[in-house]
Amino acid sequence: MSAGLAPALTSSGWQAALDLRFQRAGRRTVLARCAHQGPLRVQRPFHPEGDRVCHVALLHPPGGVVGGDGLHIQVALDSDAHALITTPAAGKFYRSAGPWADQTQRLTVAADAVVEWLPQETIVYDGARVRTLTRVELHGNAGFIGWDIVCLGRPAAGERFQAGDFHQDFELWRDGEPLYWERGRYAGGDSALDASWGLQGQPAFATLIGAGAPAGVVEAIRAGWTALQARSPEGELVAISQLDGVLIGRYLGPSAVRARQFLILAWSLLRPMLLQRPPCPSRFWAT
Repeated sequence: MSAGLAPALTSSGWQAALDLRFQRAGRRTVLARCAHQGPLRVQRPFHPEGDRVCHVALLHPPGGVVGGDGLHIQVALDSDAHALITTPAAGKFYRSAGPWADQTQRLTVAADAVVEWLPQETIVYDGARVRTLTRVELHGNAGFIGWDIVCLGRPAAGERFQAGDFHQDFELWRDGEPLYWERGRYAGGDSALDASWGLQGQPAFATLIGAGAPAGVVEAIRAGWTALQARSPEGELVAISQLDGVLIGRYLGPSAVRARQFLILAWSLLRPMLLQRPPCPSRFWAT
C-alpha cells in the first residue's frame, strides 16, 4: 500500500483510495503498481487488443457512495505506456442527510504515453451532495481521451433532482500550462436546470475531451452524430468544437444511455485519428 493513500474509515464515512501505475515492459503495457485502501479495487488487467494497451476496470464493491464517503484515485503512466480505464457499471451517489461525498481522480501521463479515461455514467440521486474533481496532467506529447457522463436524478423512476448539490470540476494541463478547465455547479430544484440557457429540463449531460486532436476530426464526428440524431428524442442536443488542439464534444438529453451511445460513436471516430488505433470498445459498455 502507498503511504499517501487515505485511511479506510473516518467518523463521517468510508475513505477509499486507489493508486495505479502503468509501465511498458517490452512490447506490453502492464499494471506495475496497484495499491488500495478501503472499498476500491481493480479487476484483473487484460489486453483485448494486443499487448500495447492495458484495459482496467475500476471496482467500487459497495455499489454506491453516500454522504461522508470519499473516493480518491491516482493513476500514473510511465513513458510509452497506454491504458484504457473504465468501470463495469454506473456510479451512484445516494441521498445525503447533510455531509458531502467526494470523488477525486488525478491522472499523470508521461511523454509518449496515452491514457483513455472512459468511465460509465454517474447517477446523482435526488438529495445527494457531491463534489468531484478530475485533474489530468500531460507531459510532452502525451495523449488523452476522456469522457464524463452525468444523470441528475433517475428519470426512468420519475425522480427529478429537486434537492441537493452536485459540483463537478475538470482540469486538463500540459507541461504545467492549463489547456482546459471547467467548473459545474448544479443545485437541486434550481431554475438553471430548466432554463433555456441551462439544462433545458434534461437530466443527462456529457462531455468528451481529446487532447491533440488533428484537423478534420470535428467534421467526421459531427457527421456521425448527425446520422445518430436522426432518431433522437425531443430536446436532445449535441455539439462539438475544437480549440488549440483540444476537442470538446457535448451531449444534453433525456438519457444517460443515449449519452453513452453518442460518446462511444465519437470515441470510435476520434481514436484512430488521434491515437492511430482502431476502436476496441470495452465489453462492459454492452452490459
